[in-house]
Amino acid sequence: MPLNPTVPRPPDGGHGSVPTVREVGGIYIHVPFCVRKCLYCDFYSEIDRSRIPDYLDALDQEIRCADPPAGLIFDTLYIGGGTPSVLASNQVNRIMATVRERFELCPDAEITLEANPGTLTEKGLRALRRLGVNRLNIGVQSFSDKGLRFLGRVHSAEDARTSVRWAQDAGYDSIGLDLIYGLPGQSAADWIADMTAAVTLAPHHLSCYMLTYEPRTPLSRLLEKRTFKPLSESRVGTLFQTTIRFLADHGYTQYEVSNFARSSDKQSRHNRKYWSMAPYLGFGPSAHSFMPPERWWNVGSIGRYMELTATGQPVVDAKEVVDREGQIIEGLYLGLRQTDGIRIPDFENRFELRFKEVFGEVLATLRKKKWLQDAADRCALTPLGLRFLDSVTSMFVSRDFSGIPTSERR
Repeated sequence: MPLNPTVPRPPDGGHGSVPTVREVGGIYIHVPFCVRKCLYCDFYSEIDRSRIPDYLDALDQEIRCADPPAGLIFDTLYIGGGTPSVLASNQVNRIMATVRERFELCPDAEITLEANPGTLTEKGLRALRRLGVNRLNIGVQSFSDKGLRFLGRVHSAEDARTSVRWAQDAGYDSIGLDLIYGLPGQSAADWIADMTAAVTLAPHHLSCYMLTYEPRTPLSRLLEKRTFKPLSESRVGTLFQTTIRFLADHGYTQYEVSNFARSSDKQSRHNRKYWSMAPYLGFGPSAHSFMPPERWWNVGSIGRYMELTATGQPVVDAKEVVDREGQIIEGLYLGLRQTDGIRIPDFENRFELRFKEVFGEVLATLRKKKWLQDAADRCALTPLGLRFLDSVTSMFVSRDFSGIPTSERR
């Protein structure tokens, strides 16, 4: 996806007007409710589902009060959480209807709903599909009941398999599964067994995330108490390489450090917006929005969010303007996450610098380490380079961009 994706606007009513180019963005809706908080999760959510009706009133108010950005059309709607599948189908329909009333969605918009096994029913999945949800992202996390218990999930491995089959029978255009690896004591054979269970179900998309111990989560507190021994970095790194090889052998192409798809049209169109620095709007508590160069985010409390919407006040908690240096850093980090890397001509045009002159020393170092895939118009990492993504990024961003000489600019 280009940095600023565009689509043509149809001619205006046959008056001979020339089609104009319109920028394409995404919309994210945060549903901050769960059956139970998973031990590893640091996303904002609550378990008191009695607040859902009042929350939906507040969400409706926020969306209706939003000003649609001029010249922007939206080709993705992503309903995430939390656990959006705790909502009834009529509640999801209400969200979608309000979004469509306020914003212009493309006819072929990718509409994604995050779902967890244990909250899904066959009837509910069919109802959501009829409403227009065409992409389902199922948080399986593991096909090992032992692993699921460690993570604090509410479902079993069999629940996960059943949910995927129901979704397939309901006719979703794209079904993605989330998996987590790097659990304490997990061997390569254990992880391969998890992936085998996943690919046997033939999903269109797989997201394989490395287990992280985020601050202030129950899992991090258990780690601090030495309740378990985490897997070593080297063993986790080995599992990362195993993931790439195994999924490639089973028809899944890696397009981002943690994401794999059976074909390019099954990639997450919405998530690619984040990695491409494309514009997006977020609604709900803690939701983020980005209209380059400005980023803002909402208050991170359901109670405060509902208080503000009830009195017609803005729910934005803070804003920032991402300056040129900040945009370069984000462009580097987000571009390097993707297997097709940074398209150098786009990067140079956007930031008015000569990429290979500015980063020549870094590129030479990466070549020696065999972390770089050389190409005339791209800077992309090898699978080994992706394994050390954070280190690679720090090599790039350690450069003082504010001090780039004029000779290095375009």
